Amino acid sequence: MSLKAQLTDDMKAAMRAKESGRLATIRLVLAEIKRKEVDERIELDDAQVTAVVEKMIKQRKDSITQFEAGGRQDLADIEKAELGILTAYMPAGLSDEEIAAEVQAAVAASGAAGPQDMGKVMGILKPRLAGRADMTAVSAQVKKALAGA
Repeated sequence: MSLKAQLTDDMKAAMRAKESGRLATIRLVLAEIKRKEVDERIELDDAQVTAVVEKMIKQRKDSITQFEAGGRQDLADIEKAELGILTAYMPAGLSDEEIAAEVQAAVAASGAAGPQDMGKVMGILKPRLAGRADMTAVSAQVKKALAGA
């Protein structure tokens, strides 16, 4: 079952169960998917749907930080609830050891000699790890690996 079909089924289940918070979040995701499909005149596949969900997760994390800094815990709690729902649609994340192994493989494959080659390494890692790892954490590991190179 595609991720988009799963979202639609979960929306129907949330309607039946009268879970208004979950329903609203899933509708936001489906609306964003539909907007992207209409704008680009394409049918999104699972990887592209995952990218949409990942973008929405990043937006929620940023919002939580801003709301907490502004003393609006009520709004931060709403964003945290949405974040929990969105996270369930992401593929299983990689462990730190798996990310480190991917970083080492990418450094070896690109022939990176130092920090100036970070773009090459990230270019290899981005398609491999998109949706399965936090790219800021991957970037930090790449910097560390290249500093020792």
